[in-house]
Amino acid sequence: MSLFAVRSAVFAALMFPSFLYASGANAAGTCEDVRNSGAHPPELTITEATSVSSTAEMPRSHCLIQGELAPHQGIDGRAYAIHFEMRLPDDWNGRFVHQFNGGNDGKVLAATGPLLGGNKADNALSRGYAVVSSDAGHDEAAFSDKGLAGSAAFGFDPVARQDYGYSAVAKLNPLAMQLVEQYYGQKIAFRYGIGGSNGGRHALMAATRLPEQFDGLLVGYPGFNLPKAALQHAWDVQSWAKVDQDIAKAFSPADMAVLAKGILTACDALDGRVDGVVGNAEACQSRFNLASLACKAEKQPDCLSQSQITALRASHAGPKNSKGHALYSNWDWDPGMGSANWRLWKLQSPVAAWGGKPIIAVMGAGSLAQIFTTPPVPVNGTPEDLQKFLLGFDFDRDAPKIFAKSGPFTESAADFMIPPNSANPNLKAFKAAGHKMIVFHGNADPVFSVLDTVKWYRKLDSNNGRKAGDFVKFYRIPGMPHGAGGPSYDDFDFFTPLVAWVEKGAAPGPVSAGITKDNKEASALTPGRYLYCPYPLVAHYDKAAAGSDSIPFKCR
Repeated sequence: MSLFAVRSAVFAALMFPSFLYASGANAAGTCEDVRNSGAHPPELTITEATSVSSTAEMPRSHCLIQGELAPHQGIDGRAYAIHFEMRLPDDWNGRFVHQFNGGNDGKVLAATGPLLGGNKADNALSRGYAVVSSDAGHDEAAFSDKGLAGSAAFGFDPVARQDYGYSAVAKLNPLAMQLVEQYYGQKIAFRYGIGGSNGGRHALMAATRLPEQFDGLLVGYPGFNLPKAALQHAWDVQSWAKVDQDIAKAFSPADMAVLAKGILTACDALDGRVDGVVGNAEACQSRFNLASLACKAEKQPDCLSQSQITALRASHAGPKNSKGHALYSNWDWDPGMGSANWRLWKLQSPVAAWGGKPIIAVMGAGSLAQIFTTPPVPVNGTPEDLQKFLLGFDFDRDAPKIFAKSGPFTESAADFMIPPNSANPNLKAFKAAGHKMIVFHGNADPVFSVLDTVKWYRKLDSNNGRKAGDFVKFYRIPGMPHGAGGPSYDDFDFFTPLVAWVEKGAAPGPVSAGITKDNKEASALTPGRYLYCPYPLVAHYDKAAAGSDSIPFKCR
């Protein structure tokens, strides 16, 4: 019997007797008793403990606990604390999930444990896991006076910065697990962390700073180099503005469709089947020629102007200073660049309060100015002023400030936001603990370059004797922009194979995927299921399996 099987058997037989699963028994009495328990450490306050009945949207009855941890007065005169909630199911499965949230945090999202797949109703809570979620140490609602810059205004306090970067998880996670074990009167069998985007960064931060605390981590489209990725926001806005000062007009949806079609025409068949996705992404990067889409004379609907070609080429290469030194990463050519999600982040939003500006020119600008620049730079919270900050950003003068320290800001943005040794990762302690990780990333992600994650994984693999796959699996998702959707097979489940790997020692292999019913951008894809292969393997069409019940792809 494997170590994993022995551990599972011991926990099942000794720690989690059958009556616990059937009755939801706990050592704290009723859910409401949790609030009045004197067992909590002084820095933790339980503000609410309520029994929640099952509903169609939340099919498991559970105990909802809300509270705050580690309050402090910021140097900006504002009150801060780590606000959190926990949902403890009556029929607990003995396991725990820390839900790492995305964006600038600042909100306590419902602790349901989204699994980052196509079925949004399938989450950790619905599977019986105890789940914790937090705002990472700041409440964005407290900064409503800052307008659209409010979600990043906590950056004027160094402790709030640190909490956002890594300390909130480090402070909350042990206490959350303690509360779970006190409530049920049992030890937690297995501990998981799940997060996408900035939440994926939180997960990689946990793997390096808290390697003993998570048996398994599901890491989606991680922004682990977030301060560097924020430089891309300024780079893109400046590139688009050279096409049109109104960046929403720099590329129309039809223009981006021309780009997507050009990429598909050049690369769709590289995996052996013309199906609407570019499965062999690495081969595509040398096959696709952007110049082939240039108009021969005046701009026409089926081609791109020379200024558009120049802007796309600059964006794709990534930000550089005047000496030509790369400041972040290059990017992947993928037909998902024509998706609505890519446009929302990079070019234009439908939000009137944002003045139609994209996310990078609103949230991105506020973050770069106030969180990632040291000392933080005040910026007005209007769409126009936020975009103006990006347009005036100097890549020689301002970009180095993501590595700067100043006065009470004793950690740079790179220090508190980027997991240690990300440029030369080995995850030695995480590996030594026997823990496992699955990472996935969309090839058309407009926020965090999939090629940055590829570079990270290759270095991790090199530093582990080409055996990183023994404890970390990485999957690329063709066509997918940031998080979900796009012209991709977006209905998948990476959490189930992670659990099997952690608890049974069954290493993940290919993961099958379909198309979610609401993904209209995938309507042109070949119906059926696709195969995602652990990197560096690529799915290739298997004609012999076509027409059978099996998925007609093989990893090689």
